[in-house]
Amino acid sequence: MIEWVWQAAKASGAADVVVATDDERIANAVQNFSGDVCMTASSHTTGTDRIVEVIEKKHWHDERIIVNLQGDEPLMPAENIEQVATNLQKSSCDMATLHKKVSAQQAQSPDLVKLVLDHHGRALYFSRSLIPFDRSNSQPAVFGHIGLYAYRAGFVRQYATLPICELERAESLEQLRALYHGYRIHSEVARQAVGPGVDTEDDLRRVAETLETNQ
Repeated sequence: MIEWVWQAAKASGAADVVVATDDERIANAVQNFSGDVCMTASSHTTGTDRIVEVIEKKHWHDERIIVNLQGDEPLMPAENIEQVATNLQKSSCDMATLHKKVSAQQAQSPDLVKLVLDHHGRALYFSRSLIPFDRSNSQPAVFGHIGLYAYRAGFVRQYATLPICELERAESLEQLRALYHGYRIHSEVARQAVGPGVDTEDDLRRVAETLETNQ
């Protein structure tokens, strides 16, 4: 699965693709397909903290754009990876991410993170609850967040020093820390539909079947 994710990242045109892990089994798998792996501490509580360690080990400059692609997203289209990096490059925001339109029924699940935006495409809030609440029965569009982030190395260094806020604790959403401390997050509808991530063995079987069919 890691190789599938790595291939999607390579297809995006990224200058470097680095797998950050604290697991020797993952590191060995990456080395077996000649990928670049960076071993990090097992004490990190978030993926962002892990990225900070990679930034320091790689000596990346503050303006370097980094896309954080989770290792359980083998069906993330390469075009979306390129999209989020390009959006950050063009924007004055500190982070960039993507979203998709979802149905009212899908939005009821707390596992699907929702977001609301201003007219410049900047995130106002992310929540596991349904937002916006449709009090006027006007049926506003509901957007589901796609967990793909782009940010500059300098911002990641700053973010790692920020204290956790109550909103982040309550929703268990790391991006709320950035909003709480006044940083801006740009979001746009993903150009390509994103396939399901892998959380269970059944998910893995379905993803494998999809990838084999598309080959």
